[in-house]
Amino acid sequence: MFEKLQLLVDWLTYSVINLKHGSKLGDAVNFFIFDSIKIIILLFLISSIMGFVNSYFPIEKIRNFLSRNKLYGLEYFIASTFGAITPFCSCSSVPLFIGFVKGGIPLGVTFSFLITSPLVNEVAIAMFVGMFGIKATLIYVISGIVMGVIGGYILGRLKLESNLMPWAQNLIRNSAEEESIVEENIPFSKRILPVLKESSSIVKSVLIYVLIGIGLGAIMHGYIPTGFFEKYISKDNPFAVPIAVLIGVPMYSNAAGVVPIIQVMVQKGIPLGTAIAFMMAVVGLSIPEATLLKKVMDWKMIFIFFSVVTICIIISGYLFNIIL
Repeated sequence: MFEKLQLLVDWLTYSVINLKHGSKLGDAVNFFIFDSIKIIILLFLISSIMGFVNSYFPIEKIRNFLSRNKLYGLEYFIASTFGAITPFCSCSSVPLFIGFVKGGIPLGVTFSFLITSPLVNEVAIAMFVGMFGIKATLIYVISGIVMGVIGGYILGRLKLESNLMPWAQNLIRNSAEEESIVEENIPFSKRILPVLKESSSIVKSVLIYVLIGIGLGAIMHGYIPTGFFEKYISKDNPFAVPIAVLIGVPMYSNAAGVVPIIQVMVQKGIPLGTAIAFMMAVVGLSIPEATLLKKVMDWKMIFIFFSVVTICIIISGYLFNIIL
């Protein structure tokens, strides 16, 4: 399908718009049109699939299941996987994190969700499939979930409950089991329309970020020479991964805005593992997220959380470079 799309975009760029093939402007416009159409199609399809998954496993059901059952460590994996199928950025994950705390779920398990939710979601998956292929996407998704499990377990073992704000500690102490009404027997035919509407809403909500990200990527693709990034984050530099991660942590963007940029970074010579580590740092940790978390925990706890996740991302970056 995308091979035919490329032929159509080539015709549109070089025959209809009449830009010169191989020129900087022509390459940039071709990149922008092709990637915009491809990513929007993939985003809608994968959002729809994830929507059906979420319709059968809503957050209330997951929260109740985690808070009422002893799962002997499996709860970290469940929370991390649930984070991967929810379409939240690092900031919008915080309210759900609070909801998990209120529901009486252990703090380490809530961190598993908080780590994975912005790192892996349908937006990132759709864009990764389109830009890097199935193998890289599977490695990215699996590593994101594993990172959530390991990071959540480590943070849980550190016993940081005393670093929560007093009102959050009270929520944990006084968390009575709340009954949530979850529709169980809605037929599949009645789920289709709401899921498609939600998928359309997701596409609309991130469309501007997709176009901006692809636009920046198109400019980089057309105008930045090959090897430019290697001067600063060379594959031969053993510190390239931590440098990329530390640069990315203070930034704030969602996957829609940053994935097209790392695609071009890879095309310009940056190893894929280093680029993915940079992306994870940008979407998974941010100053706005730290500000929101300050309402729930003290600065010491925020520092520990950021440090653990940063170390996990750096390690995963090196592993990505070995595997890919």
